[in-house]
Amino acid sequence: MRFGLALAFGALLPLSLAPFDLWPLGAVSVAGWFYLLYREPSRCWLLGWFYGVGKYAVGASWIYVSINRFGNAPPPLAAFLVVLFVAGLALFPLLNAWLFQRLRNGRPLADGLLFTTLLVGFEWLLTWVLTGFPWLFVGYAHLDTVLGNLAPLGSVLLVSFALTLSAVMLVVVFLTADVRIRSTAVLLAVLPWLAGWVGGLPVWVEDSARREVALIQGNVDQASKWLPESRGPIYRRYLRLTEGHWDADLVIWPEAAITFMAHEATQILGQLDTKGETNGSALVLGLPALEQVPHGDVVFRNTAVALGVGSGRYVKRRLVPFGEYVPLEDLLRGLIEFFDLPMSRSEPGSWHQPLLDIGGPRAAMAICYEVVYPGLVREQARQSDVLLTISNDTWFGRSFGPLQHQQMARMRALENGRWMLRGTNNGVTAIIDHTGQVRASLPRFQEGALRGEFALMTGLTPFARFGQAPVLGLLLAMLGVLVYRRFRSSVPATAGA
Repeated sequence: MRFGLALAFGALLPLSLAPFDLWPLGAVSVAGWFYLLYREPSRCWLLGWFYGVGKYAVGASWIYVSINRFGNAPPPLAAFLVVLFVAGLALFPLLNAWLFQRLRNGRPLADGLLFTTLLVGFEWLLTWVLTGFPWLFVGYAHLDTVLGNLAPLGSVLLVSFALTLSAVMLVVVFLTADVRIRSTAVLLAVLPWLAGWVGGLPVWVEDSARREVALIQGNVDQASKWLPESRGPIYRRYLRLTEGHWDADLVIWPEAAITFMAHEATQILGQLDTKGETNGSALVLGLPALEQVPHGDVVFRNTAVALGVGSGRYVKRRLVPFGEYVPLEDLLRGLIEFFDLPMSRSEPGSWHQPLLDIGGPRAAMAICYEVVYPGLVREQARQSDVLLTISNDTWFGRSFGPLQHQQMARMRALENGRWMLRGTNNGVTAIIDHTGQVRASLPRFQEGALRGEFALMTGLTPFARFGQAPVLGLLLAMLGVLVYRRFRSSVPATAGA
């Protein structure tokens, strides 16, 4: 029964996120998980694993589409690989629950604080361990609630902390009869919402100028995108969709908009450069590159270039496991087509790269998967006037994966106080303002051009200035105090309040 409940509570969390946006279910999810761990201290680790299975089986189910449809794995094999993926990711909640069991002192208030600290700490671990998979964070559900105002202060992690603390403290109220502890728990449950309201009062950034942008959505079928005979038609499609929009200050084509390798596209890039220069427009587009690296191998690189009145080149820094590189390559390469996708031998770019010049203003670039990493985006965002992200989410078909992806891009705009211009192959192409609100977007699975205005911003949010250090410092301080009190106390770990 308890393992079934853990599974169910885990499955609720993704329903709080895009495209469902039922944010109270996120509170129910973490509150229910805490209650189970507190009431069932034995085999906590297994409760954590079941919670993780529910969370990722629902929230990351879209991975099946890319393995089955584009990796050409038969349904049983694709399902088996997804099961392995989900079971592996569920090890993080397992370790979270195991640590909770080891460090708890059996007092509901202290254990509630410990649970909150560990949950957010493990979200942070997912931003870098084994290159990370920072998906399905609790805080993403609160872009449109008052808790979202905390994102410019401490990123999505601070929002996750606020929601988890609030939800868990409501559980603590029902776990104790002590009036003093209950009062403290109620105060701690309300405090994050008050902090969110206060956090929305300061103005961290300002609008310095306005520009016009045209984002081109080609809606190119992934099944034919990389065929040699498709290269010319795809290029002509983007030219056709851009006609009438060369007068915009900025034109954006998505990730790998043209599928000629960079060394094969010299003439095309020259023509586009001249076209943009003549019209006074900057064009930013994605294209793959084959390059020889110092150790002698020829590798793929996923790049973006700025042409016309713009200039600069960006090489993707954070690669997608299996899509752009294959872990355990010697064992997996060649087993199925999914492990040999066209760009699965990519090489990352340098961590520190210059910003793109888009005709004077400076733009921070994130290609596809990179936009889900708060620290990576911040590294360039704090020097920029605007954020750009280009993507090709066609790999995930009509699943809700691309909508989760867009939600995370919205959070990056809010955290850094910068407009985000999101150009995609088949959606969601959008203009997002510095508060994370979508100002305009194109329907998915349609070709078209999104024309609109965006602002260049000045000033820095506290997150852009200090990064995640304050949040991590808070977590470490709380954990240190709780652990000290746990081992100093003579109360057995199973005792109640």
